[in-house]
Amino acid sequence: MSKVAIVRTKPETILQDIQRLMQLGGVKDALDSGADTILKNNLSWHLMYPAANTTPWQLEGTILGLRNEGFEELVCVENETVVTSAKAGERLNKQKLVCDHYDVPIKYNFKSADMKWQKYEPKAEMLVLDKIFPDGICIPDFFHGKNIVHLPTIKCHIYTNITGSMKNAFGGLLNNRRHYCHSKIHETLVDLLAIQKEIHPGIFTVTDGTTAGNGAGPRTMVPITKNILLASDDCVAIDAVSAKLMGFEPMEHTFIRLAHERGLGVGKFDEIELVGDVDAGDERWGFSTGDNAASCVGKLFWFGPMRWLEELMFHTPLVYMFIFASAVYHDKIWYPSKGRKVVNEWLKESDWGKLFSQYQPGKV
Repeated sequence: MSKVAIVRTKPETILQDIQRLMQLGGVKDALDSGADTILKNNLSWHLMYPAANTTPWQLEGTILGLRNEGFEELVCVENETVVTSAKAGERLNKQKLVCDHYDVPIKYNFKSADMKWQKYEPKAEMLVLDKIFPDGICIPDFFHGKNIVHLPTIKCHIYTNITGSMKNAFGGLLNNRRHYCHSKIHETLVDLLAIQKEIHPGIFTVTDGTTAGNGAGPRTMVPITKNILLASDDCVAIDAVSAKLMGFEPMEHTFIRLAHERGLGVGKFDEIELVGDVDAGDERWGFSTGDNAASCVGKLFWFGPMRWLEELMFHTPLVYMFIFASAVYHDKIWYPSKGRKVVNEWLKESDWGKLFSQYQPGKV
């Protein structure tokens, strides 16, 4: 039986609560004390938007929790997608502020000076990655032999319904051709978890649900205050608990079910032990993912009647048409017309927004 720690929190005690959460989740036993540890931030959007990205308190609390347990050698790894800027994201979301305060270096999987992409032959049988990349699966050499701590948020996702620990590896382990995998996204996440278990001596996740994202995530969501934190060494189990809290059946998510069936973790909620503020595990939030303009186009070509055009549209230079359209839609249309108002209301009215607006590491 896998264990997931669940803790209620508030801005006044957030850093202490994260450290307690990590102890309850068994971080000391989950990670290799002799290995360096990667902090894998989540940047779904370079713009600051509630629930979309790793929060500064999530990052700071995790750094404190790791160092309290003797894990001193930490490095934060950022990835950049075709529609997000890591440099802008870490600044606007105050992640760099935290890393600089605690002298945690930031490295980038898209910079050759930081790491190289090398072919990797998994020991586990792959579901799809060996077919998607017949010339070889490439992953960053930097990840080998290091612990990894994932820092996702609780939110919906237009292609996987929910996103969390398992999806967080999608950006770190795959290069900028990762969009080749979208039509087989569930199987891809399972393959990536199998690879993680081969290359990392320890895996742990700290999930932030202080503000959760309801709706067409991972960006165009409705932020809802939930005051919940999760932690576990089982990526499947922590995603299953997140799904259950949001009001979904975990095993109805293909990536959770496949990972459970392949023995990569526990996806059945009744087989997961909750520790901490266990009554919080009874909450059901009634979330619904839905669609936005970007997801309707993606689903048409990846899962719908136009999927026979996938390779033409996404494996050729034509993909830049979709990249441009996505960037314009999210950054230039949706955010100015709807998102900015949501952000401003959150900063003024939510206790978490007020904390973010004046956040200074070391002073919470």
